[in-house]
Amino acid sequence: MERIRLRLTSSLQVEFADREQALRRMEEWADRGMGVVEVVFGPEGCGKTAWLRQSAVLLKELGYHVIYVDPLNTYFEAYTDVKEVAKRLAEAAAEVLGEAKVKLASLAIVLAKELIRRRRGKVAVLADDVFQAIGLSEAVAYVKALLNLIEYPPASYERVVAVIATSEGVTKREIGRHRWAYLTPMWNMPREGFRQLFDQIPGEKPLFEEVWKITGGNPKLLGELYEAGWDVNRVVGRLIKGRGLVPGFIDKWRPWLKKAVEDPDVLWSPEAPMQLIEELEAKNLIMYFLPERDPWFWAGEVPPEKDLELGIGSRVAWQTPLHREAVRRALEGT
Repeated sequence: MERIRLRLTSSLQVEFADREQALRRMEEWADRGMGVVEVVFGPEGCGKTAWLRQSAVLLKELGYHVIYVDPLNTYFEAYTDVKEVAKRLAEAAAEVLGEAKVKLASLAIVLAKELIRRRRGKVAVLADDVFQAIGLSEAVAYVKALLNLIEYPPASYERVVAVIATSEGVTKREIGRHRWAYLTPMWNMPREGFRQLFDQIPGEKPLFEEVWKITGGNPKLLGELYEAGWDVNRVVGRLIKGRGLVPGFIDKWRPWLKKAVEDPDVLWSPEAPMQLIEELEAKNLIMYFLPERDPWFWAGEVPPEKDLELGIGSRVAWQTPLHREAVRRALEGT
């Protein structure tokens, strides 16, 4: 399979690395088709976008007509012989920024229906971080619209693949109330796959094990560290500000946060305040209610059962060790 190149930072492109199990999962979906929508969620920057874009190439090679949209970045890819599909997506991407995001998201479904109507037997729709683009209030409606594509198509089809990737923990809870989608987690890259990515970064750099222990295999943070001259303090400072770790939040939840930075599973206890859990999810700091480590439940490689060095518990995990470190430093007031 052709390996795509992706932008890790504003000045550095890398070749897609590893994710073999995640690509095999996509191939399984392609082989059997889907009865419901797959909503893949995971830590921000864990590699969902790279996986979806590489999956678009995989699906094309498997004979699918593929529509991939990334509304937040007004980006799309269309692998189909129906030229009108790419043309309409390009027109939507050229709209005024706010309108372009919503238009790209909705057009992905409209044009997938058009492909089915034209007797294109295998059709795939891959939507990347679409909920942030259309607004969280519209997330459930979007999933239902994709499900309708599967259940009530405009014509018969051979197979449909419909996958949405998101980092929004709060959306996951809302979608989970309905039976329109499977919620499938994805974790950060496994050690050896992350090494393949790390090895592509030029110049002097820290030892791999040091970078692994602070990023937990998160590609986005790897890129941020590289841009920051490998200065961890700069990246942590950005996380503290970006995640809104203000004194009011820290002081309100200080006793629980102090315990959670040592072991995130304390948030799984019945006494843990749901308001705190919801706020930590909304700030994209933790992953809550992790399933068992059976690969069947995951889109790709599974995290360890428990690894406190990386901030991973059995049921709750910090998105990366750096997210945990940001909370730790906010607690210390530094």
